Amino acid sequence: MLKAVGHLDADCFYVSAERVRDDFLRGKPVGVLGNQGACVIAKSYEMKAAGVGTGMPIWDALVRCPEGIYVKRDFRWYEVLSRQMLEVVQQWSPRVEYYSIDEFFFAAEPGPDGSFQRLAERIRGAILDRVGVPVTVGIARTRTLAKLISDMAKPFGALAILDRRAEEELLAERPVTEITGIAGRRAARLSPWGILTCLDLAQADRRLVRSLLTATGEALWWELNGEDVRPIQSRRPSHKALSRGGSFGEATHRPTVLYAWLVRNLERLIEELEYHAVAAGRLTVQVIYKDGRSGVGQATLPVPADRFDVLLDVVRPCLRRAWIPRALASHMHLIADNLTARRDTPADLFESPARRARAEAVAQLKREVNARHGRFVLRSAATLPLASIYRDTANEYDICDIRGKICF
Repeated sequence: MLKAVGHLDADCFYVSAERVRDDFLRGKPVGVLGNQGACVIAKSYEMKAAGVGTGMPIWDALVRCPEGIYVKRDFRWYEVLSRQMLEVVQQWSPRVEYYSIDEFFFAAEPGPDGSFQRLAERIRGAILDRVGVPVTVGIARTRTLAKLISDMAKPFGALAILDRRAEEELLAERPVTEITGIAGRRAARLSPWGILTCLDLAQADRRLVRSLLTATGEALWWELNGEDVRPIQSRRPSHKALSRGGSFGEATHRPTVLYAWLVRNLERLIEELEYHAVAAGRLTVQVIYKDGRSGVGQATLPVPADRFDVLLDVVRPCLRRAWIPRALASHMHLIADNLTARRDTPADLFESPARRARAEAVAQLKREVNARHGRFVLRSAATLPLASIYRDTANEYDICDIRGKICF
């Protein structure tokens, strides 16, 4: 049997998800806004036609599309539909890679009729019938080709191409930058060698491609030539690092507010450490400022840990090193790496058993209260300056919290 890989990508997923629960939005220009409603993070095709782009500030979007309907994002709802889509695809394929919230790769196995084209159409129809979200499905000999095909077939397309001549026609029409993993700088390296289209890359000398784009580029070369060298991962590989953070929405220079964001991000990071049963060996705090500057503080722990009291003592001086007095800060990122499985983490010989037991009891109580009454019902008092953030339920959940995805 011919081996094939499928790629499924939801069409305007966030907007489509909003339309599932509100028919009024269908056929209208719709934009989905980020946490604080400051910018458009997703838009419908109707809004895109009006000139609104992803990441555009809301005030600019309103000028270009004043008749648009703007709604705040709801990642909790988007995950519900995402996992429903995953369940549908798993019914059609023995191996599915949960690549992102709205994107899946899968081992394509046609039915008794042997038609990959009908398989693509059936999966597309099943998702629309059961979930209500329009998707595009591409099937090809490799995942790189499958993604190129689905991108070409959007919106609401279903297309299987497994013939080499048809592949070459597709590759000849598409610039090399349409390959995931090849953007401006990599394309600039290829251009002097006359490699401008996907077909140019596929027909280039493999050793030249490797010298220009390293082993990653060579893997793409094999895939464009029909050799499936990037297997489907039905389980997410272990994390090398975990992070939490992002935009503040409103820039600030106040140390108390920066510290509140640090504690918020730390509590969210600890949730992930506990979920994955790992302890952090090193922590990094990065603060980004509106004037383009950034500050970084980093510390290595003597013993890997996942406890709030221990990690807070570590990140507090990191924030001091990252802080630029009186500068307006707009983003913060808190990163844990050098991860160790919790079962392999040694005890701190310089910590008293009584203090350890008390800290673990407090952490367990916090988990139980929040599991019963709400994710952030019990939290550090240091986060009080962010009361408005906690009042807005849209801030309780973000795309990083959707576990099991391959992509970030």
